[in-house]
Amino acid sequence: MARTRVRIASLVALSTALLLTAGCGGEGDGDTSARAGTDGAKGGAKDKPVVVVTTTWEGAFAKAAGAEDVKVIVPQSVHHAPDYDPKPSDLAAVAGADFVLYAPFEPYAAKIKEAAGSKAELVEVDLDNDVDKVGAEVARLGKLFGTEDAAAEWKTAFAGEYAKLTADVKTAWPAGKSPNVVTQVFTAWSAKLAGANVVGTYGPEPVTPAQLADLSKKKPALVLDNAHMSTGPVLPDSGAKQVKIVNYPGDDLDLLPVYRNAATELKKAMGAS
Repeated sequence: MARTRVRIASLVALSTALLLTAGCGGEGDGDTSARAGTDGAKGGAKDKPVVVVTTTWEGAFAKAAGAEDVKVIVPQSVHHAPDYDPKPSDLAAVAGADFVLYAPFEPYAAKIKEAAGSKAELVEVDLDNDVDKVGAEVARLGKLFGTEDAAAEWKTAFAGEYAKLTADVKTAWPAGKSPNVVTQVFTAWSAKLAGANVVGTYGPEPVTPAQLADLSKKKPALVLDNAHMSTGPVLPDSGAKQVKIVNYPGDDLDLLPVYRNAATELKKAMGAS
């Protein structure tokens, strides 16, 4: 009988302890913490902006700035992105964005603006692969997205890689001298990468006979042509080697291969293996 009373008292004590534990952060609060953690994770996801970009070029800038959720409207396979005509599904994606990145020279910019509605923040991007302009745009976008640390980290890594590429290209200078080049206006950044002397520019309009004569007189060693707007040989009888420079990154939205590929093509044109 005594043992029975002890057993009952023990059970009552255990039940009371369990109730007190549940009320002070035990199993019941454990569920609440799990839900709070889940809600927090969702909240964190919401803090990461949804960025819609017109092309992979803007997309690469956004990714470099720290954006993780980036949707591209114009397929990378489109040779000349400004020729693309956005579909209704493309414009629907714009409506769900936090930020929409576009370039003013893109003819569909007006459609993009209209589709964005009141929620999305429209951001005009200065699309130029010039090293200084890229750094400035990535920093600006990082501040807009709230991803300044990621943008700064990318800029540091980019600066190191760019310096290596520039030094490597200079080893291919003919006779150790900086070459004279003519460049399309949107590929002047590659002349800077090569440390070349720009003696003339052309485009984006086709070269006129008068321009052709003037540029030929400059006796350039290289013509840096925009692969996305090429109209064929620019100075066919000048003896200058024409180099195709690609501006747009691939589907991975990585800017660095653009510079690596340009460096490779420049070295080949200057006679390096």
